[in-house]
Amino acid sequence: MTIERHNSQTINESEAPLAPWRRRMHEVIFEADTPAGKAFDVVLLIVIVVSVIVVMLDSVADIHLRYRTPLAIAEWVITILFTVEYVARLVCIRRPLRYVISYYGIVDLLSVLPTYLGLFFGGSHSLLVIRALRLVRIFRVFKLSRYMSEARALVIALRETRERVTVFLVVVLTMVLIIGSIMYLIEGAMPDTQFTSIPRSVYWAIVTMTTVGYGDIAPQTVLGQVLAAAVMILGYAIIIVPIGVFSAEMIAERKRGVSTQACPNCTAEGHDMDAVYCKYCGAGL
Repeated sequence: MTIERHNSQTINESEAPLAPWRRRMHEVIFEADTPAGKAFDVVLLIVIVVSVIVVMLDSVADIHLRYRTPLAIAEWVITILFTVEYVARLVCIRRPLRYVISYYGIVDLLSVLPTYLGLFFGGSHSLLVIRALRLVRIFRVFKLSRYMSEARALVIALRETRERVTVFLVVVLTMVLIIGSIMYLIEGAMPDTQFTSIPRSVYWAIVTMTTVGYGDIAPQTVLGQVLAAAVMILGYAIIIVPIGVFSAEMIAERKRGVSTQACPNCTAEGHDMDAVYCKYCGAGL
């Protein structure tokens, strides 16, 4: 009886509606379905862009010497605004810890920490460019559901194909190890060779197979050049494999739309258009 009563209380607490002012704050801060929510997010995006520009300009020596004080003031004003916003996000949801450990929660926290850390560690303010990650919200703000669906499909494709991708990477790493060792065997005995060790030869194999081709290391013997040509052609063939794997998974998810609603309980996003309850925690949307 006691256990049933405890479970009932837990369910009631998680399903209990938010206070009107918290519900209103949640709609404005977390959702973009209302004019106020969209306006808030648009202003937020503008401030993010301005903050990134300020950090970039501050890294230029001449601009830093001339406008050091105004840039520092602008950085602190923006940081204080982001701090207030972060606290407001924690206040207007039932489970703040869910937001803190979520992707957006971590990014939002990292967007304010460097300024405060700069008081103790010099140069850490340059990490404020991480605020650019917050621009991902633009897809939700302007209801670009097509892009949200593609992003969601990409995440699902990565999750569903992790076993195949792991096998693919193991095979590729094994191939570059073998190719690098063979190239070291071919070129290592040559005078003034650039293939001075197996690790350096493996580095060459990776650069060549990925078609990057820095050109800092090149085989001198005919046999080495033949092997290099084969590795280059093999590299183009290998590129097709991950493309096919991801494409097959993304096609299955492409037609599914997602809404701009955020769960007031766990702040999760990416719900289906007809969703009534959160698919992560079960709370009502």
